[in-house]
Amino acid sequence: MKIDAIDLRILEAIQENGRITKLALAEKAGLSPTPCWLRLRKLEKAGIVSGYHARVAVRRVAPVASVMMEVTLANHRQADFDRFERAVTATPEIVACWSVGGGVDYILKIMAADIDAYQRLVDSLLDRELGIERYFTYIVTKTVKEETVLPLATLLPASE
Repeated sequence: MKIDAIDLRILEAIQENGRITKLALAEKAGLSPTPCWLRLRKLEKAGIVSGYHARVAVRRVAPVASVMMEVTLANHRQADFDRFERAVTATPEIVACWSVGGGVDYILKIMAADIDAYQRLVDSLLDRELGIERYFTYIVTKTVKEETVLPLATLLPASE
């Protein structure tokens, strides 16, 4: 699907405020409400808008440990990657996982109640024999930047 300048304004607006009213969205997009709403529905049906979420400030509710973890698998067959990725997908504490090129196979972002809970999670992953050869742990001591709004204007130059 081709994205034009109006679609880009719609996407930017809903990223900043997923609860924006139809009228306010139309104003930001420079359209009347009905055509704007139809465009939004088209973006949703195309899978470009994949959902609406609330950002929760979890540290205001409870202390948590944020951990980044590098994982290298012992073997690199597709079945090994698939087995590991299924386990990651089924583990709620693993909130993000990226398959990467370079010296490691995966980088995981893990949210645990504390470091002991993180270690129990790691022990559980190792006990399941998922093919983890080596892992490195990085405890997040301070979040400097964690954006959920993508810089669409620089990533998707609008064509009119």
